[in-house]
Amino acid sequence: MRNLHLEAISAHVEKDSHAAIIIDGADRHKEGGKLCVPKNITLIRLPAYSPELNAQENIWEYLRPNYLAGKVFDTYDDIVDGCCAAWNALIATSGKIKSIASRNWLNLPQVSFYGH
Repeated sequence: MRNLHLEAISAHVEKDSHAAIIIDGADRHKEGGKLCVPKNITLIRLPAYSPELNAQENIWEYLRPNYLAGKVFDTYDDIVDGCCAAWNALIATSGKIKSIASRNWLNLPQVSFYGH
């Protein structure tokens, strides 16, 4: 499944361009002969035990107590439906992801790479 995801991302990278994908150190993100990274993608691994660098961790920390906690799911489909409902509620709130995933210390000045 992860290889299909990487292939889908690769297919949307413009010709003569390259994509960088930031990933954490989870076992599922390790190559180990199983993960096939396309040539137009570079995986950038975050250091171990650094959730402050992984904005996705903050998204999950928001979703769990606000939409998923205290629920019992009877089937796999119920879990998927619950997660989809939580995600849809999150993205329906304008600016919520930005507010959750932003880092004050990451505000960098605008830099032009084209000499303008």
